[in-house]
Amino acid sequence: MSTLFARPLAAFALVLIALCLSAGAARAELVWNPQNGWRLEGGALSGVSGPEARNALDLMNKARTAEEHGSKSSALRSYAKVTKKYPSSIYAAEAYYRSAKLYLTRRQYYQAFDSFEQILVRYPNTKRFNEIIGEQYRIASAMLDGARPRVFWGLIPGLPNRSKAIEYFESILVFAPYSDYAPLALMNVARGHLKQRNSEEAINALDRMINSYPQSLLAPDAYLKLGQTHASLVDGPYYDQGSTKEALTYFEDFMILYPNDSNVPTAAKGLDSMKQMLSESKMKIGDFYFYKRSNYTAARVFYNEAITAYPDSPVAKRAKQKLAEVEAKSAGKPAPVDTTAPAKKKRFWLF
Repeated sequence: MSTLFARPLAAFALVLIALCLSAGAARAELVWNPQNGWRLEGGALSGVSGPEARNALDLMNKARTAEEHGSKSSALRSYAKVTKKYPSSIYAAEAYYRSAKLYLTRRQYYQAFDSFEQILVRYPNTKRFNEIIGEQYRIASAMLDGARPRVFWGLIPGLPNRSKAIEYFESILVFAPYSDYAPLALMNVARGHLKQRNSEEAINALDRMINSYPQSLLAPDAYLKLGQTHASLVDGPYYDQGSTKEALTYFEDFMILYPNDSNVPTAAKGLDSMKQMLSESKMKIGDFYFYKRSNYTAARVFYNEAITAYPDSPVAKRAKQKLAEVEAKSAGKPAPVDTTAPAKKKRFWLF
């Protein structure tokens, strides 16, 4: 065979060998047996060779044996040595995983979450991906609900940290944006911000939820919560009605998109309240121009807008009466008597 063909064939052979090794590594699995310790299944290499392989395996066996005997601190120290000295080995991912599990038993949520995250960062193809995301979600949920992470080797309860919980949910979104946990994480981000009275941040999270996951089963809840959150920002008819209009939009969208949802009556009640608020706001502006500025044209515009905002409401009836007063005033006539108002009771004085 000529040299012309020998080199490409040699290169092809090397590629095949590399592919076979990588395929074997992908199938490799560490299995623990109390009698024999850790062993590799799948015929793959450990990622280290010679004395290093022996040392890594000894540390893993020492750590798991300590773990089995209840010596959590000793086990964690040995697992930490594995991840530090042999980060490219197949043992490192298992060491991080076992460490995370141990931290969880001691309620050291910060360390547990970080150990799980190290697996996602360093070994993104891990077969435990979904399990790890699930564990991280449970940690973040517990902390959001007020669980107190333990400090000082898990001996002393620390303070609740909902800000860290929100940070953890955001981390889940980064690593698993297409998982079933992603919509749940965003809803919990919103819930966490609402607990901390960060309404704008909560609205941002809910908006991301309906835009990123419109087909999610949680989308109706997100629409309703958006309406309610915007409604909570309304300060009254004398103030800017931007939040009122936003709340109106989301309540209406909810009722249009999910007409059979069990929360439609709640949305309808919110919609009614916001329409009344918007209509009342127009009335206040109309009264200002009518009584304070004698600007009948502007008053007429705002009273009409009050009627348009909520036609079949008590506010609309008042607006129509005000319009009649405006017309009479602009024509120089006495204001018409409001026949809809209840008659005042007569009082009799003895002296």
